[in-house]
Amino acid sequence: MPRIVFTPSGLDGEVAPGTSVLAAARELGVDLDSVCGGRGICGRCQVEFHPGTYAKWAIEVDETSLSPWTETEQTYTDRKGLKPDRRLGCCALVQDDLVVDVPPESQVHRPVVRKSLDLADVVLDPNVHVAYLQLPPSVLGDAASMTDLVVAELRDRLQLHVTHLALPVLQRVHRAFDHVDRSATVAVRGDAVVAVWPGYVERVVGAAIDIGSTTIAGHLCDLTTGEVLASAGRMNPQIRFGEDLMSRVSYVMMNPGGDRQLTVAVREALRELIDQLCREAGADPSTVLEVVLVGNPIMHHVVAGIDPTPLGQAPFTLATAEALEMPASDVELDLPNAQVYLAPCIAGHVGADTAAVILSEGPHRSPTMQLLVDVGTNAEIVLGDATRQFAASSPTGPAFEGAQLSCGQRATAGAIERVRIDRDTLEARFKVIGCDLWSDEPGFAEATAELDISGICGSGIIEVIGEMYLAGIIDTDGVVQGSQAERSPRVYADGRTFSYLVHDADGTRLSITQNDVRAIQLAKAALRAGIELLFHHAGITRVDDIRLAGAFGSHIDPVYALVLGLVPDCPVEGVRSVGNAAGAGAVRALLSVAARREMEAAVRHVEKIETATEPAFQAEFVAAMAFPHATAPSTHLSGVVTLPERTAPGNDAGRGGRRRRTRGDQP
Repeated sequence: MPRIVFTPSGLDGEVAPGTSVLAAARELGVDLDSVCGGRGICGRCQVEFHPGTYAKWAIEVDETSLSPWTETEQTYTDRKGLKPDRRLGCCALVQDDLVVDVPPESQVHRPVVRKSLDLADVVLDPNVHVAYLQLPPSVLGDAASMTDLVVAELRDRLQLHVTHLALPVLQRVHRAFDHVDRSATVAVRGDAVVAVWPGYVERVVGAAIDIGSTTIAGHLCDLTTGEVLASAGRMNPQIRFGEDLMSRVSYVMMNPGGDRQLTVAVREALRELIDQLCREAGADPSTVLEVVLVGNPIMHHVVAGIDPTPLGQAPFTLATAEALEMPASDVELDLPNAQVYLAPCIAGHVGADTAAVILSEGPHRSPTMQLLVDVGTNAEIVLGDATRQFAASSPTGPAFEGAQLSCGQRATAGAIERVRIDRDTLEARFKVIGCDLWSDEPGFAEATAELDISGICGSGIIEVIGEMYLAGIIDTDGVVQGSQAERSPRVYADGRTFSYLVHDADGTRLSITQNDVRAIQLAKAALRAGIELLFHHAGITRVDDIRLAGAFGSHIDPVYALVLGLVPDCPVEGVRSVGNAAGAGAVRALLSVAARREMEAAVRHVEKIETATEPAFQAEFVAAMAFPHATAPSTHLSGVVTLPERTAPGNDAGRGGRRRRTRGDQP
């Protein structure tokens, strides 16, 4: 009998002459995809065939090793195109000893590589599979039901062990197969057929959504290829009930029915976001089969319709930390065939979004210590390696995102995002979102004529306060130095304190006030104190792998994160942004059941540190109020910038701090 070898797996065996390459692959356990049941429609069973001598296996392959080109393959080539060296595995029959290659796109568990998200090592293994079926004609006296016919076809042709059809499928199965050729596409989840469409459906999709307290971001993915088809985001409408999570919980406590209002608001936003994603990708909502949701514990509970008020008061007890699976209709999503997977939480203030970050960045897979910081209105911190992991949350509030600051605003077109201050003149120059020029460069005014420069977003606030410290405008304790008003009119008296003028044009004055500096100090101190507590529990004093996650964290310049003391001192190259790691983790969970199981197992081993009950928290918080830190060394940072000398305690707003020129302060 002919021997067939599949590469790159190396699996081989003898098959009967006339066996299709697809059938041989299934017989030998080779990872070769097919949806249409071997009818030459889907094109997913493509293999590469190269005649020649294969000494490794002592096989001589020529054109006669496979059956001749078929009409079905020509039809597919005319319709979609087929490379000259490829054959459809369902059409090509084994005639003699043979070596064929299964390209990555033809593998069922194919690797997913996407530049927009870090998915390089994801192996496609979705929770649902589709199959194109053609049922035999029914004849009078045949006792087989439609369920019998579909189950038998899935078993015999695709080796899928299905026991039943879900009720919505039973309600549509006759109509779906009511064509001359009795063909339809079905979706299988577990042991059930969960969706059916007339004819051939080439693409089914899923949505992965990160429900943040400020923004909701989602991705729509092709479940058969792993391709990210569309990405979009929108503001979380719950903001109208409170800027931060505790404000929203307070709203629920003080307003009967407030929990339902929060639930309705977020579910409506999810419906609108998924509709937008489907429109952008040209996907029918009926083809959305999976939705993965991640979010902090309060968002987790609210979207599931669970009362969030226990999370607003000690001991912050979750209703459940386990992953939840439910029909999309249970969360009021208009997706008739979809199932929702709500990722697991870790503890009362460390949620499913952190679980997704852990899955994406993999501290539990790392041989060395890794520090993950998801900076938002409530910062989540994870510290760990392959042997142990710790997690905590810190109530940073909305200051990092520009809220409650005199000049703060969201990161929209026209917002100041980068700032530099001249060390001699104290003059400021800046960049705004939507323009690549600095404010002191020719053409800036013309380039920003249509932009409304009305505020400073989070990354700009971090930079301007860092620059104010490096220029001596504020001291180690964060006090705006009134003596600097003698050097520049940009430092001016503002009541009993002083402020720094960043921008003054067209009637818009944007300044950093003493209260603004204090708000950032409080936020960064809460974050840093949480990090230091995790260090104590881990028994370490430093880490050289620091990853900043989240929409805000992805725009922070590592140097300024170190200048402000947001994170502990380490080599600057050791601090890097990983973007929306929670969203990337959600996509991983969407595309791979194995990734879901990995995430569920990983979070069960994380040790949660409750900062509110830690005796050392207050001392760490006070020390972290200073820039960069009152006691911790800044050895690596001082090799990049020249830090001002520490001033003695007891500064007042009228005393100036000594300053030194920094290196590398050009853009």
